[in-house]
Amino acid sequence: MPGSSPVFAQIMNALHPQEFARCVAQFPPPRRPRGLSAYDHFLALCFAQLTGREGLRDLVICLKARPNRAYQAGFRTRLTRTNLAYANEHRDWRIVAAVAQLLMRRTARLYADHPAGSDLPQLSYALDASLIDLSLALFPWANWQHTDAAVKLHTLLSLRGAVPTWTAVTEGRIHDSKMLAEIPVEKGAFYVLDRGYLDFRGLARVQAGGAFFVVRSKCHLALRVTNSRAIDKSLGLRCDQTVQLVTGWSRRRFTGPLRRVRIYDANCQRSLVFLTNHFDLPAITVAELYRRRWQVELFFKWIKQHLRLRAFLGRSPNAVRLQVWAAICSYLLVAIAKKEFGLPQSLHQMLQVISVSVFESVPLPELFSSRPLHTDEPNQLLLLP
Repeated sequence: MPGSSPVFAQIMNALHPQEFARCVAQFPPPRRPRGLSAYDHFLALCFAQLTGREGLRDLVICLKARPNRAYQAGFRTRLTRTNLAYANEHRDWRIVAAVAQLLMRRTARLYADHPAGSDLPQLSYALDASLIDLSLALFPWANWQHTDAAVKLHTLLSLRGAVPTWTAVTEGRIHDSKMLAEIPVEKGAFYVLDRGYLDFRGLARVQAGGAFFVVRSKCHLALRVTNSRAIDKSLGLRCDQTVQLVTGWSRRRFTGPLRRVRIYDANCQRSLVFLTNHFDLPAITVAELYRRRWQVELFFKWIKQHLRLRAFLGRSPNAVRLQVWAAICSYLLVAIAKKEFGLPQSLHQMLQVISVSVFESVPLPELFSSRPLHTDEPNQLLLLP
């Protein structure tokens, strides 16, 4: 990327306009759009995420303040608060979702050589969901529980590089376990799940796809022990057993044997029980896989703290989904730039610098070459160190 290109254009360079056009072609509008183009709309949504804009007026004023630099950053059509609001209301959110899926595939290839830990399987993913809170007064269509409103972000996160490989945005009332029927199943991969995903029909789908799972068990689950293996209690292990489901409802959905591993967590002073369909991994590795599941929790906290998922640019379901998918795209674009340019800074540090340098004509490696690698916030969440 030439040095004369603004920082924002260098970040967006990971997505070619023709690739975006192919995503748009998948969901053609009922009539030809007038005014704001789909690509400029996407750029504006990502610009709002990367610079911390809180509203449409804020976003338009910022872009109009430097029209020449905005043009060099990639904007080609006229942006107004009216046409941005209309695009948020009517332009199909599935376009930005398709762009996010494209960027996730690109990010997965870039981080394929990222170290995952010598003791862990090379292909391992953590699946979880997080609620994005909304105001019921402003978003009555998102009614979740009584006086609460929310949408739910489901994410399948690769434990190699802490980057999402699959996401979905649903209503808040959708149960987490239903996503087991939606996620892509990769042969030989490990899927690490919390106890909310203890759905044996979905787990049977994972096993039928040639993959493995590690899921935290519930206390009331009825099991029959058929075999026990020796354990090292000094590691906190308490049992390593082969078990069968007992109740007819469960056995009809998952017919094969399961492995039950129990470990005592001295720090939290509680026992954790895991079920898996893999019988060869060391028992302590099964527990370690579940411990690494915490990365998906950090991912949710990161995007909620550092991207714009609190103040929304529109109140319709389409506008909310557009903004959530734009936040995911922005995260992926920064992660791609970090890997392609070999930048040692964390994503948080990069985002802070980018937010005040979007219009600067400085190559990204030069922009970050003089930045310190430490942070003044000792409790700051760091992803992709």
